[in-house]
Amino acid sequence: MARAIVSMPATAKRGDVLDIRATVAHAMETGHRVDSEGRTVPRDIVRRFECRWDGELVFAADLHPAMAANPMVAFSTVATTSGTLVFTWTGDKGFTHTERAAITVA
Repeated sequence: MARAIVSMPATAKRGDVLDIRATVAHAMETGHRVDSEGRTVPRDIVRRFECRWDGELVFAADLHPAMAANPMVAFSTVATTSGTLVFTWTGDKGFTHTERAAITVA
């Protein structure tokens, strides 16, 4: 099971700009490395990150093999209504991980 860390405020005023950071633990194997026996190590990367606020997509990124292990994504959005942000990472070999964070907007 993957481990993820999301950094964002729990409360905000309507109209505030929120800085959000999210990272997930993942080795990010590029598919270009060879093992000690000369065989290519299969690619295993996180391909996509999405953040949805009460179901509405507010940020998405397609990731590529050049990303470092444990990829971190930082983005900003504007506080509109109280709700839940859902962060989803998907990748090769059926990898998927979801985190949720609630925010109260006054």
